Amino acid sequence: MLHLIKMWLKVPVEERDENGKPRVSGGKKSTCGTPQGGVISPLLANLYMNRFLKYWRITGRGEFFQAQVVNYTDDFVILSRRKAAEALDWTRGVMSRIGLTLNEAKTHIRQANLERFDFLGYTFGPHRFRKDGYVFLGESPSKKSVARLRIKVGDLLVPGNMKPWPEVRDRLNATLRGWSSYFRQGDCYPAYRAVNHYVYERVRVFLRRRHKVSSLGTAQFSDRVVFGKLGVLRLFVAKTSVS
Repeated sequence: MLHLIKMWLKVPVEERDENGKPRVSGGKKSTCGTPQGGVISPLLANLYMNRFLKYWRITGRGEFFQAQVVNYTDDFVILSRRKAAEALDWTRGVMSRIGLTLNEAKTHIRQANLERFDFLGYTFGPHRFRKDGYVFLGESPSKKSVARLRIKVGDLLVPGNMKPWPEVRDRLNATLRGWSSYFRQGDCYPAYRAVNHYVYERVRVFLRRRHKVSSLGTAQFSDRVVFGKLGVLRLFVAKTSVS
């Protein structure tokens, strides 16, 4: 079993950097961490986080730091009232005792009512109503989440994709539907608008090249045609009313 776990931890993984360029991480020379997306990663993350959370509870850290831990596998935030620095120092010490280290590049202290922070693909913190400028505390899809979706859409709508349009459209719609099903909380309108604009531009260019249209294709493949006759999914924010 240990040999099998070691093989999982040493597997090379192809991923993309912040600029969208492919790179390979992990492999036999890897000495720490787990491969991104590896089958063993969620299990190990939950095992270690369970130890951390259990120790948090039995030592009464929640009451002492006036704090609450919110986590998903190995990603977590500690929401504390006026004792964030002390909670962070304590967490570093406990992680060290169980053989882990915090990712300092992603570890920050934020004053949530004044500063934003990203967690699980969302940006939390102060937001502003577009109509009157009123500031409220809320959440919205993060810029990185939108950027990752753009990469997926761009990888699908490449000139070398010679599959029939219905098949390309269905795969595109499945990607958009899955993304929007998760990112449907909070202030989604700006992100949805940006995604819709990007999807339209990529579809228009993709079909213009495929059909060898000499113009920009804005007439033959207009917004109405792309999101109507051609069946591409348009993301929209449902409006609700309270009676």
